[in-house]
Amino acid sequence: MTSGPPLTALDRAFKQVDVFTDTPYLGNPLAVVLDGTGLSDDEMQHFARWTNLSETTFVLPPSAQAAAAGADYQLRIFTTAYEMPFAGHPTLGSCHAWLEHGGTPQHPELIVQQCQVGMVRIRRSATQLAFAAPALTRGQPEPEAVARLAAALGLGRDQVLTAQRLSNGPCHFGMLLSSTDAVLQLEPDLAALRLWMVAAGVSGVGLAAVTGASTGNGLIKRSNREARAFGSTTPAAVDVAPRAEPQVEVRFFANDVMVNEDPVTGSFNASLAQWLIAEGLAPSSYIAAQGTCLGRAGRVHIEQDATGQVWVGGQSVTCIDGHVRL
Repeated sequence: MTSGPPLTALDRAFKQVDVFTDTPYLGNPLAVVLDGTGLSDDEMQHFARWTNLSETTFVLPPSAQAAAAGADYQLRIFTTAYEMPFAGHPTLGSCHAWLEHGGTPQHPELIVQQCQVGMVRIRRSATQLAFAAPALTRGQPEPEAVARLAAALGLGRDQVLTAQRLSNGPCHFGMLLSSTDAVLQLEPDLAALRLWMVAAGVSGVGLAAVTGASTGNGLIKRSNREARAFGSTTPAAVDVAPRAEPQVEVRFFANDVMVNEDPVTGSFNASLAQWLIAEGLAPSSYIAAQGTCLGRAGRVHIEQDATGQVWVGGQSVTCIDGHVRL
């Protein structure tokens, strides 16, 4: 970056990063203002609307109470329309930007982020960051709701193996489909889908299918109708560490943000993983692909540790590094 005039009090460090990828422009972009001190809520929202990205974040010092509890920084997360209590790709991308900008956590391998949903732990390894999935609330939807949603998505009811209402801050509706083809070939009626989401009070609908069981990679198999999502009906149930190839294909259709389909969605993958692992529908460690239909190559690494905590990880890369006048 070339040198310029001295910075004024209005010039703030800024990065635009790509999240859930190690290759620029194949993940989910995020704008990060690394010093949001003194900005009002309206000013943050106005700038987030101007960036026109799905999320823009502002890094602030933690509150005194949060700092005493171990928080390294506070994060405010805005879509183009409203503030979010939590979101996954902004969490990982902002932590990447904060560390790259010289942020020093209290513990070298564990960063603690304060946000509206509470304190979020972020684990650091040599290659990626991973956040501890926030507590999940989930419930079984009414059959009529599943049928209406399937119709808006252009799905046959028999293609939906199971569904759940999911909330870890944002409220999502998750569906496990019978095959990856059903996920990838989907062409929803977006207007009908958005109306359904508003009526149902959810901020996004995510679809997933688990694949690769027939290749012997150790995915959980089932003998009932859900086995079609996995391929083989062999009763083995052995989990393995994630491979380079994804084992789950995900798509996510959002409401109230300026995108129809989200490239990679950390918060939904977090709730999806907690649901599927708890129900024995996915292994305790896997890689999810998202963004395929948008020409992206997002990769989300899921791991449930020995305590039962689900970690959601991925790589981030900085695409723009400079200052923004706010």
